[in-house]
Amino acid sequence: MPRSQKKGPYVNEKLFNKVMVAQQSGQATPIRAWSRSCTIVPEFVGMTFEIHNGRHFIKVLVTEDMVGHKLGEFAPTRMFKAHTGRR
Repeated sequence: MPRSQKKGPYVNEKLFNKVMVAQQSGQATPIRAWSRSCTIVPEFVGMTFEIHNGRHFIKVLVTEDMVGHKLGEFAPTRMFKAHTGRR
């Protein structure tokens, strides 16, 4: 179920502030994010994030197509291991 239009998208304030500081200083270092439920806003485009999947940090470069999606969508938490067949 989507979030209310009245409230707007959920963006973690601390993460948003880190992005603003990185853009002003011109840093190219990835920003670590544990907030998988944070919505990607246009200010995040071009930034590299390291998104926590519960075990590791997965590097993600944000593009224009990702705006409106959640950060967690790009860092899968489950690893499928192939079904074993009888031989």
